[in-house]
Amino acid sequence: MSIEAEKTEAKGGARDTIRVIIHALILALIVRVFLFQPFNIPSGSMIPTLLIGDYLFVSKYSYGYSRYSFPFGLDLFSGRVWAKEPERGDVVVFKLPRDNETDYIKRVIGLPGDEIQMVQGVLNINGKPIPKVRVDDYVVTEPSGEERHIPRFQETLPNGVTYPVLDAVPNGFGDNTEIYKVPEGHFFMMGDNRDNSTDSRFLSEVGFVPFENLVGKAQVIFFSMDEDSRFFEVWAWPDSVRWSRLLQAVH
Repeated sequence: MSIEAEKTEAKGGARDTIRVIIHALILALIVRVFLFQPFNIPSGSMIPTLLIGDYLFVSKYSYGYSRYSFPFGLDLFSGRVWAKEPERGDVVVFKLPRDNETDYIKRVIGLPGDEIQMVQGVLNINGKPIPKVRVDDYVVTEPSGEERHIPRFQETLPNGVTYPVLDAVPNGFGDNTEIYKVPEGHFFMMGDNRDNSTDSRFLSEVGFVPFENLVGKAQVIFFSMDEDSRFFEVWAWPDSVRWSRLLQAVH
């Protein structure tokens, strides 16, 4: 083969490689924007369902698409297209209403028109207390090595969805509230870690979440590691990765 032919073949190979990379990037962008977006959990507001250091996929198509489905919240249209309302009990990523930029993840508790109230730590929906059954203790190991036991309960919503909640402080801040009437087109969100969650109970911080602000539904944990570990420290993965949480569905 001549030198010219070798150069031509090399250029062709480089073009093919660039073409494959561009196609892969376009495909990844389409998947991220329209299908699944990865999120990581930075706080403990959804413990024990989600832990700090969990990485999960959120389905963007579950509730249709709004401006917040796209990068930078591009104002391409108002409202939602192919809209489908979330069900009570869904774990949802949404844009914080007060700035429409910060991502929060909570559980859908109240639907449009519902009346929500906390009475002595018991969730009430439309005037009826939700079953809350003591299960066991959630054990947290402090940096000192001391174990802290937090009461864990199981709540069951009117549609049959069950999930665990923590109640560290009896009659703590947020355990007794006014009655919240959920406006049309909005949802009431709460964290499973009831005494350590800034959610719709606090109107000036979160309040009612507009349907438009929903980003997607949490589906599966694809990776999880200890909260003090760093993702790029691959050499530490054997000890830092929570192997038992990988590929767990989010309920």
